[in-house]
Amino acid sequence: MQIRVKRVYDDPAPDDGFRVLVDRLWPRGLSKERVALGLWAKEVAPSTDLRKAFHHGGMAWPAFEAAYRAELDGPARSAVASLRAELAPHPVVTLLHAVHDETHNHALLLREALQA
Repeated sequence: MQIRVKRVYDDPAPDDGFRVLVDRLWPRGLSKERVALGLWAKEVAPSTDLRKAFHHGGMAWPAFEAAYRAELDGPARSAVASLRAELAPHPVVTLLHAVHDETHNHALLLREALQA
């Protein structure tokens, strides 16, 4: 399975495959039709406290990365396993996120966890 990462605000493309929103909050200003979503997997998104600390509290990327990996290996472990099983039949999956930073976002870390 090929797992891609894309901002949810980018237009859907035919080669996106199965599209999965991996944010805990619905993206502002987007309708469900425009997102063309196959699944909303909010249970694998960073916890509310972690998200707020990173986006609004000034948490540095290395600290966020370590904390989110700990969530994926701990409290969210069964949700990650369930998501991996649900995505298995799809040859191409696109994880959608609303983060502006394309190089420092949780979807990239989640992709690693799903591929492990």
